[in-house]
Amino acid sequence: MRIEVFTIFPELVEGFVGGSLLGRARRSALLDLRVHDLRSAATDPHRSVDDAPFGGGAGMVLAPEPIFGAVELVQPVRPLLLLSPGGRRFDQSVARELAATPGFSLLCGRYEGVDQRVTDHLVDGELSIGDFVLGGGEVAALAVIEAVGRLVPGVMGNSASAGDESFVEGLLEYPHYTRPAEFRGWAVPDVLRSGDHGKVARWRRAEALRRTLERRPDLIAARGGLTEAEVRSLAEWGYLGPFHQEPSQESDAP
Repeated sequence: MRIEVFTIFPELVEGFVGGSLLGRARRSALLDLRVHDLRSAATDPHRSVDDAPFGGGAGMVLAPEPIFGAVELVQPVRPLLLLSPGGRRFDQSVARELAATPGFSLLCGRYEGVDQRVTDHLVDGELSIGDFVLGGGEVAALAVIEAVGRLVPGVMGNSASAGDESFVEGLLEYPHYTRPAEFRGWAVPDVLRSGDHGKVARWRRAEALRRTLERRPDLIAARGGLTEAEVRSLAEWGYLGPFHQEPSQESDAP
């Protein structure tokens, strides 16, 4: 998969994508990560990429000329997506969509924003990582790259890992434990040391449901409530009482 990033701070992006999981995937050619400096297409001696807004107001706006120039020079993989508060909300389902494509490009905004002509005539869409304001799109781009990149086959090593994570099936992930079996008086649940893999799987499913009901009931509501199988799963481990609700009439699949 190819992912290209346009930014005025290429060193920030390079430092992140060169390390850990992404760095290994990049070195092994599983991910083709390319970072482009928007200043490379600036035409003045100071390599300026911004200017004051028409109509007045505080701050500066990224100008269209260097952005169009940088993109047209590189001809990046499409779609080209602007990181913007007004964009489509990025979540795990969008990450999966992007991971199923040959690649995409990201444009990082800065200052007060980007000239509207970039949005209207250059990019293919916009993405937002949440309802808050950042100094620029670099942090958002890194979040998108990591979330998508780890879904590319081979990047994580263990292909089963991505299937058990939070937001898969609209649930938070179950809790994890490792050695020692007891730490400062806190013991690992007996079921995880039982050797009964079927029982472990049922406990993990129930824990994922319990956690989601406690912390993100909106996710359960978005799924249409609990199925009959999920109600039975919670009841098996004594979790149903605090969360009792009528099961949905949807699939009974566990």
